[in-house]
Amino acid sequence: MPSDLIRIVSRDSPMALAQVERVRAELAALHPEVETTVLPVKTTGDKWMGDLAQVEGKGAFTKEVDAALISGDADLAVHCVKDVPADRPLPAGTVFAAFLKRDDIRDALIHPGGLALNELPPGTRIGTSSVRRIAQLAASHPHLECVPMRGNANRRLEKLEAGEADALLLAVAGLERIGRTDVITEILSAETMMPPIGAGVLALQCREGDTELIDLISGLGDRDAYRETQAERMFLHVLQGHCNSPIAGYARVEGNGELSLRACVFSPDGKTVLNAHEWAGRLDPATLGTSVAVALLRQGARDVIDSIAH
Repeated sequence: MPSDLIRIVSRDSPMALAQVERVRAELAALHPEVETTVLPVKTTGDKWMGDLAQVEGKGAFTKEVDAALISGDADLAVHCVKDVPADRPLPAGTVFAAFLKRDDIRDALIHPGGLALNELPPGTRIGTSSVRRIAQLAASHPHLECVPMRGNANRRLEKLEAGEADALLLAVAGLERIGRTDVITEILSAETMMPPIGAGVLALQCREGDTELIDLISGLGDRDAYRETQAERMFLHVLQGHCNSPIAGYARVEGNGELSLRACVFSPDGKTVLNAHEWAGRLDPATLGTSVAVALLRQGARDVIDSIAH
């Protein structure tokens, strides 16, 4: 890799490209002498509008990006951590070099009539294909109806306007990245709608052998985002959930530096909700993630996950 040029690979959606621009801006501020170029790729997950379980689950959003990095066509990959599978290792020969400062982890409700979630009448159609959101709505608002909806955020907003749903649930961070916070009706607390593992975190992935680039990129990393992400991804790794498993959770570093992890496993119908919340104390982040996963496994999480077709 030439020291003055970094080739960045990313999904080609407007949101993904906005994320790349954030990386380029932060890199330019830290290393103004370095030039960057962008290689957009369309992933299987972006092309496929059906059930993700039929196309390798979350790996469908990273396979082509990983391939460009491994082949040497690109030097640096930008990922949303929530889209990177945690039930298996990163592709051989690659490593996360940095996790950027975390964005908002919460979900937003978009309702053209301006109604809040608790004000929505029975039968309101919520556009989402997220098993995490569907299970939580089934548990907390069983009178609402979820209708399948995939595609990038702009496309979903178009579908809402076309009447394919009455309301949407979208990530606040995603709407911020594409400049569409104007459509938000209500921001839901993380307790009302628990986020996916890795929500709001961008990861920078390099080849293991590119030590010069890893050293350069590591300066963009945020310590709190690293600790939170390590706990969350280890939690998901130990659970060995699949893409149809409604699993949610988030770690948080408090002002005093204490790290905690709150997580849930749901049945798809929302009738089973398993909760765990632990503080790290002297545990490192990965050990905390393992401990929370074990707490949920003791409550029967394995049976819940294994009972879900995938």
